[in-house]
Amino acid sequence: MCERYVLDLREVDEEHVAVVGGKGAHLGALSRIEGVRVPAGFCVTTDAFQRIVAEAPSLDGLLDQLSGLDPDAPGAAEAIRTLSAEIREVIEKVAVPDDLAAEITAALSRAGDEAAYAVRSSATAEDQPTASFAGQQDTYLNVVGPAAILRHISRCWASVFTERAVIYRRRNGIDHRTVHMAVVVQRMVFAEVSGILFTADPVTGNRGLATVDAGFGLGEALVSGLVNPDVFKVRDDRVVERTIAAKQRAVHALAGGGTREVTVDTRQQEQPALSDDLAVELVRLGRRIEAHFGRPQDIEWCLSDEGFQIVQSRPITTLFPIPETGDQDNHVYVSVGHQQMMTDPMKALGYSMWQLTAMVAMHEAGGRLFVDVTQRLASPDNRTALLDLLGRGDPLIRDALETVIDRADFIPALPDAEPDGTLPGGGIAASAAGDDVSTPEVADPAIVAELIERSETSVAALRRDIRAKTGPELFAFLSEAFEEHKRVLSDPLNFRAIMAGMEATWWINDKLLEWLGEKNAADTLTLSAPDNITSEMGLELLDVADVIRPHPEVVAYLREVEDDDFLDGLTKVAGGAEAREAIEAYLNRYGMRCVGEIDITRPRWSERPTTLVPVLLDNVRNFAPGAAELRFEQGRQKALAKEEDVLSRLRALPDGERKADAAKRMIDQVRAFVGYREYPKYSIVCRYFVYKQALLAEAERLVRAGVVREAQDVFHLTFQEFHDAVRTRQVDDSLIERRKEAFRSYGALTPPRVLTSEGEAVTGAYRRDDVPDGALTGLPVSAGTVEGRARVVLDMADADLEAGDILVTPFTDPSWTPLFVGIAGLVTEVGGLMTHGAVIAREYGLPAIVGVEQATRLIRDGQRIRVHGTDGYVEILS
Repeated sequence: MCERYVLDLREVDEEHVAVVGGKGAHLGALSRIEGVRVPAGFCVTTDAFQRIVAEAPSLDGLLDQLSGLDPDAPGAAEAIRTLSAEIREVIEKVAVPDDLAAEITAALSRAGDEAAYAVRSSATAEDQPTASFAGQQDTYLNVVGPAAILRHISRCWASVFTERAVIYRRRNGIDHRTVHMAVVVQRMVFAEVSGILFTADPVTGNRGLATVDAGFGLGEALVSGLVNPDVFKVRDDRVVERTIAAKQRAVHALAGGGTREVTVDTRQQEQPALSDDLAVELVRLGRRIEAHFGRPQDIEWCLSDEGFQIVQSRPITTLFPIPETGDQDNHVYVSVGHQQMMTDPMKALGYSMWQLTAMVAMHEAGGRLFVDVTQRLASPDNRTALLDLLGRGDPLIRDALETVIDRADFIPALPDAEPDGTLPGGGIAASAAGDDVSTPEVADPAIVAELIERSETSVAALRRDIRAKTGPELFAFLSEAFEEHKRVLSDPLNFRAIMAGMEATWWINDKLLEWLGEKNAADTLTLSAPDNITSEMGLELLDVADVIRPHPEVVAYLREVEDDDFLDGLTKVAGGAEAREAIEAYLNRYGMRCVGEIDITRPRWSERPTTLVPVLLDNVRNFAPGAAELRFEQGRQKALAKEEDVLSRLRALPDGERKADAAKRMIDQVRAFVGYREYPKYSIVCRYFVYKQALLAEAERLVRAGVVREAQDVFHLTFQEFHDAVRTRQVDDSLIERRKEAFRSYGALTPPRVLTSEGEAVTGAYRRDDVPDGALTGLPVSAGTVEGRARVVLDMADADLEAGDILVTPFTDPSWTPLFVGIAGLVTEVGGLMTHGAVIAREYGLPAIVGVEQATRLIRDGQRIRVHGTDGYVEILS
């Protein structure tokens, strides 16, 4: 096909990104929307850019060097800066071929070659739904004359390799060689006022609230941060909030080309750049553009004698998606991930299977799951129960919900309805502890053993019955298995056992605070509680370390491990057979676990055993033989001593015998049941691993049949789509690619605890005045105070911990438990009073605080910090 080097904006739209780049494609599409004015112009296509690059063979070696640099590695910034500058210089020195120059100047002559133009970069990777690349390449304003325009086109070509663009691409997983540059040449608009319109609030995400930033002169003053703009908030054709800034500087065009900063007349500086009517008119225009592109937009606009003109529109890529409901009603959603301690995005098979096996309806958005709590909030009694329960677990969720409730017009009032007994994470609702001396109903401890036996029998039956199932028969079987899955979880006896431990914990903490003035007394009373499968998992890895420690050759071998088949080579070194047997026994019991285990697509420890090797080596280095048994017994003795102390002090109070008797019943209840709190999750994950093994075998059959390229492609299909692929032997490859791209983009989004149907991410706050200045506030979940070195760990596989370190991480789930045995304290960004990290921290006696917003950013790795696990705050020490 013959290359085209110049295309008029009216010839292109969103289908031409590969030819005219993101900006050019969007401008072409904008010019076709009725009522939207776009300055006339043309695009110099990516064919021209590729021809220029081909004229510079030295670029190949430079690009090889650039691709090999990690932007986060020490010294990388300077290397990227140097290489980028060298690449830009090479491109700018390439002479524009005569025929290409002639085509550009011909386009200028048709539009007026002595007119003023804006010359703007338009890369193929920019202005996309998942990566905007805003401000990463260059724009030149008020360029006059063909020679100057050709010179600035070369600069735009070179700007694909600005340092900021190179780093942005690398962090978004975009190959430098796949990005090509077009250039937009548009008639210059000599704006009296200009600015930016966000058709959704860029801070809260609220789609119903548009934000207009406006200043005098050209938009460069706002984009470069030269002035603070006026800000108008517009909802339903009405300005609901305005902030008028003192706009002391502006950028104006010069008569002969170029721009300059000027001082705004003092009488004008504090005058609004726009009237309310004009702000509303602009937002209406923005809504039309938003409707065309199908998503909220970040729009650059100008106002001149000819009215509003649009010079750019790109998707707002930072907004968290909204669950689809199919209606226009108001909805309030609570995050499942914050309940389940897994706020990373899930792949389609993962979230669809969690939806199919959960006890409450869930909605997907941004690769995360949410529960619609609107109906519960609408009825007064259900609202109170829900807020009390969620508030105990995570005060930030409660505060966020109360913020929405306070907007009286958002949630409709409904009569009370019977609660369904489930929590947003698929957990169990319950009433608060009793008042005065009375205690919750005491349950029979024998039901714990009965429930565990029932679960083991059910999982064994699942393993046995699924073996012979393949093809559509497998999916029919799994649909039935999911019902059994939910039946096991919804067993009233299961609810009773979980709530017995939780209610007793709440009662002890409430009453001992009231009677003895002691905070979080239950934390010590739950040390080394029996039947806690998750804490046993951490201690049993210490036992594996005991097997490895006497064999230096095994330790040396493990230090060099890189591949997941390392167990095969272990038997070749002295002591290796014994070590392999211990590791395999551990994996047989716990190998179905992994980080983010609620997502069935995540690699399990059995599939990726190298994940455990660094933790094993830390245990070998940091502990003496017999550490597991010693730690458990020490915890048990501390709990017994605490019980004696509490009961003795209670008996000394008025009505002390009755209070002590009530406390004793609740202490016995806690120790009998609090460990079982961890078992249902273990049971779920055991079942999930059985499902996964069967589904992966089916995926391999699809690979052999040529239906999918690789087995893990099915992870980007929902369960039903996977079933359809097996039944029809067909799959939509483009759907899988779109899902992969979306999954990558979702990783950059922070899921909110509470989300409304308007897209607003509602952030709760800790309403406390007892925290020292400069301290980081969170939820206290395990009592005690500890000072030590912060180790900020984002991936369990990268943990390198010494005894006495304090683990700081976004969230922990049961798979992190092996790390807990070697640390002195815990700080997480996500969590609640009864989530897994909190339960195990109490079990091991670690001072812990969860729900510390942005902890991994505000605390630097290696800093000394003091964790106040009783009062719920972290001090960063000098």
